[in-house]
Amino acid sequence: MICGTTCILKFRMELTRLTRQRASDEVYQALRHSILSHSFNPGERLQVDEIANKLGVSLTPVRQAFQQLWTEGLVEIRPRSGTFVAQLTAQDVEETFDLRTALECLAAERAVARVTPEQCAEFRRLLSELSRPVMNEDDRKRHERDNRCFHKLLIEASGNRRLAESYEGMNAHLQIVRVHSRQTDWAERLQIEQAEHEEIVGALEARDLPRLQTALRNHIQRARVSLIEGLRD
Repeated sequence: MICGTTCILKFRMELTRLTRQRASDEVYQALRHSILSHSFNPGERLQVDEIANKLGVSLTPVRQAFQQLWTEGLVEIRPRSGTFVAQLTAQDVEETFDLRTALECLAAERAVARVTPEQCAEFRRLLSELSRPVMNEDDRKRHERDNRCFHKLLIEASGNRRLAESYEGMNAHLQIVRVHSRQTDWAERLQIEQAEHEEIVGALEARDLPRLQTALRNHIQRARVSLIEGLRD
């Protein structure tokens, strides 16, 4: 009961009143954050009037925000039913991982020639963080955050802004999947994941593109299988 109360309070704190009259961007950012931080659950209906009241805005910017979220695939707008947080199928995950593989391998092509000593040092720092044990829910959230930072750093090392924008939208879908997925093989999986991350960083530091792309494909394929199995379970 304490956990449930804490989650409700967190949700209330996140959706605070907005002061700007033209607030569609702020409404969009607030709702997007709430969806990706699990304050709204997959499949949950989003009530326009309730959200507008909590944020202190009219109905129009909320509806505009829903349209933006719909274009990203984060919500579903169902005629005569309402707007719901998206629920992704196994096929959705397959397609998203195909896109992830393409984007990360493309980033690797550019990052091999462009990665800086500072970025390499940050990769090594993240490897150290990712090697820490996962014992509870807070550890799991910390690990997922560091894992996202690891892969985002590879995208940033490419120096391609458009690629980074595409990757950000795709990654939001994977965060929704992780809400659904029930993975129970944490200890075994994290050991394998750490070895894969070590191989990725080693290949990048050696500026060995074939090795780097092979390491990325192997890592992403294993993550794909693990997430889909957890989703089906």
